[in-house]
Amino acid sequence: MLRRLALTAAVCLAALAAAPAATATAVPPTGHRLPDPQVRDRLTITVSDSGIPAADGTHRLACAPAGGTHASPQQACDRLDQLAADRAAPFAPVPADLMCTMQYGGPATAHITGRWQGRPVDATFRRTNGCEISRWNALEPVLPHTVA
Repeated sequence: MLRRLALTAAVCLAALAAAPAATATAVPPTGHRLPDPQVRDRLTITVSDSGIPAADGTHRLACAPAGGTHASPQQACDRLDQLAADRAAPFAPVPADLMCTMQYGGPATAHITGRWQGRPVDATFRRTNGCEISRWNALEPVLPHTVA
């Protein structure tokens, strides 16, 4: 009996080894679309109180190819490409333990959501101190130049 069990196991293993590997095709759940592989970055940028009426509101930015409702999509995408080449983390918050100058850069705020470099983005920007002002300025022209 043990010999028959061993023989059966050996035959099954040989059959599995000879069978072609199954391939799985990713199928999105009903109602979902796979992201367009030609578009790397898609961001929704909501700006308020910038001092520039045309800059306030919600704008969409797509890169590779550049497009959307952003006022300067190519320049914004070029800036994101430059930040990627520099291995910067433009959407990371200011570290809590960082000492920042106490200066006020105006009431402008921005909220950016979407994907950049294949990663989700959900970042808020303000101009409430020197660190936050520098963080905002580093992301221009993705974010508008503000009038304090």
